[in-house]
Parts: sequence; C-alpha cells; structure tokens
Amino acid sequence: MNEENKFGPKKRWTRIFRKRWFFPSLYLVLAALLISAVVWYTNNGDEQVVDESLEQTDDYTPIPSDDSAVPVMDQLEVIQLPVANAEEAQIVTKFFDYNADEADQVNALIHYNNRYYQSTGIDITSADGESFEVVAALSGTVSEVKEDPLLGNVAVIAHDNDVKTYYASLGEVSVEANDRVEQGDAIGTAGKNNFGKDNGNHVHFEIRKANEAVNPEAVVNQPLASVDSLVSGSEEDAETSAEENAEPTAEEADEVDESAEEDSDEGEDSDAEGEEAESEDAESEEESSDEENLEE
Repeated sequence: MNEENKFGPKKRWTRIFRKRWFFPSLYLVLAALLISAVVWYTNNGDEQVVDESLEQTDDYTPIPSDDSAVPVMDQLEVIQLPVANAEEAQIVTKFFDYNADEADQVNALIHYNNRYYQSTGIDITSADGESFEVVAALSGTVSEVKEDPLLGNVAVIAHDNDVKTYYASLGEVSVEANDRVEQGDAIGTAGKNNFGKDNGNHVHFEIRKANEAVNPEAVVNQPLASVDSLVSGSEEDAETSAEENAEPTAEEADEVDESAEEDSDEGEDSDAEGEEAESEDAESEEESSDEENLEE
C-alpha cells in the first residue's frame, strides 16, 4: 500500500504529460508570460525616455528670431487694389501697354503742359469723386515718404523679391519711413496733384520690379510671384523686338549685296535686249520707207 502511495503522484503526472492538450497549453502559457514581459519592458523604457526629455528641457536655449525673415502671411498674400472698398473704386487712367488695343492706349495717356505722357500706373477715383482712404496693397516696410511738385504726396512700400508699390497724389499721409504696414493698413487719403489734375481726388498706384513698371491690373488678385513672370515676359518681348530691328551681320550684308548685284546684272541684260529690239524695229522702218520712195 505504501509503495502504491509513493508512486501514485508520479503516475498521475505521467498520465497528465501524456494528454494531447498538455504541451500546447504549456506553450501558450509560456508565450503569454514572454509577451507580458516584453510589453512591460517597453512601457517602462518609454517612461524613462519621457522623464529624460523632461529633465533636459531645463537646459533648452531658444533660437533667436531672424528679423530679415519674411513672414509666412506675406508669402501667401495676393495683390489688392489700394482702396478699402474696391466696389466703389473706378480706374480712370490705365497703364500704357504697347500690346493693348487703341482705346486702352488712349485712356493711358496723361495730358500735361500741352503734351501727352504714357501712364506708368493706374489712377483710381471714387464713384462720387470724393476723397477716400488709401490702403496698402501688400504687407511691407515703408521705404520713403516725400512731397513731389507734380505727383503730390508720395509713399513707397518695399516688399519681397525687389518689388515696390507707389502711392501718389495723397492728400494726407498716415505713415512714415521704416514703418511696418500690413495689407489693408491705411496709408493716407486720396487727394489732388498737378500731373493728374483732370482726375480730381484720386490715387496714382504703381507696381515696380527692380524699378521696372508693370501693369497693376494684370497682377491684381495674383501672388507676388506673378510680378516676376510678367517682367520676364516683357523682357523676352523686348529681346525679340530688338532682334527683329537689329542691323544685319556682315555675312547677311554680303548676301544682300550679292543678291542686289545679280538683280542689277539681270536688269542690264534685259535693258540690252530691249535696246537691240528697238534698233531692229528702227532698221525695219527705215527699209520700208526707202522702198516706198523708190516706188514713187
């Protein structure tokens, strides 16, 4: 009996080991323990990394801002007319464009002192002819404020990419040089000047890229980069026109001379043939005249 009790548990474990489900169950338990250990270690490691990063924030040194950097909003802006209410604005003088039709070119001429001048910008008035508020067409920095004897009060704002906007014929000026202005900020009020006195209260608005005037109407509601493409296009047109009007090269001149000489030789040959024909006609007439005299 004692021997049976002594070896009884062993037999029970042996019987358990022989069960089909024993070893799969054992593997599942071991796998679960292993996965739990990995998850616990991973979470504990992440907490240590967070703690270390929080401890390092005390030594953080902020990078100073660059004053010359262009604000992001400036890059996203589109060019607007320099008026607070565009619906009440009227363009009474256009930008003189050589490619425009005749009516627009006539409307882009300014009569002053018995002479006509080509407009390098646009003149804007209100529907009722009264003075109105003039605002910045783009964000930028005021580079100059001056009083011109012909154009009146003038404010110039510098922008990115060497672009400047000009506001002339101002009555009152509310900005000074080196002021930072945002798009839509008041520059002054529309007034009168001697150069465009026929327009009454108005603002003369220009956009220049590297001191080259561009048509403001062509870039309104367009990003600042559109000014670059417009200027590059006008430069290509100018180069094409210059090539068409350029003097011929030495080789081209020689070809023209040879062609002219050939034409001259052909002309001389035709003249000689004509003279020979006229001479033969004259001789035949003389012979017929002599025959008539003999018959008489």
